[in-house]
Amino acid sequence: MYPRLSARARHAAADGFAAATIELPGSGVRPRLPALDQARAAMRRTREAGEPVSDEIIDALVLPLVDEAVPEWQAALDALMSLPEIGGPVGYSGGVISVGVRLAVVEPRIEAAVLFAGSFVPRAVFEEARRVSVPLHVLLQWDDEGNDRQAALDLFDAFGSKEKSLHAHLGGHAGVPPWAGEAAARFFVRHLK
Repeated sequence: MYPRLSARARHAAADGFAAATIELPGSGVRPRLPALDQARAAMRRTREAGEPVSDEIIDALVLPLVDEAVPEWQAALDALMSLPEIGGPVGYSGGVISVGVRLAVVEPRIEAAVLFAGSFVPRAVFEEARRVSVPLHVLLQWDDEGNDRQAALDLFDAFGSKEKSLHAHLGGHAGVPPWAGEAAARFFVRHLK
């Protein structure tokens, strides 16, 4: 994932934007979150058994992550925006779509968002999506082996934004083609410059 994020950051910088990222809570070298680890294990067991992942598992997996990540993003944005060389407007591009949905609802500095429809979405996030009003550029990997395509399409329908576009590409979870990133970059240039 890091080479993809580095490439996106370099592309953003070439377009004249500052770029920052945060490791998700409980990921990488950050302290583990036992509740998330338990939810991941339950999800793995369910999928290995060939059963559908329940709303309860999705909620346990995603909602605590959103609850921790969103305030961290807001604090990071506070710190970044306090630097004299960084100003608005602000765009958000992120992989856990539920984090992006919540940020787009609660963070007024975000004026446009690129969201990746490749993660489980709790039912509560569908309700939040109806309150999203910023322009959206949503990427969907059509053959993403680990996620529910119909749920991603339903979430897209739920977004309240007057300007939203869905860009679907063949391939698995990590197979976003390079031109998809270029289109997302053009979206930010159009909305943030």
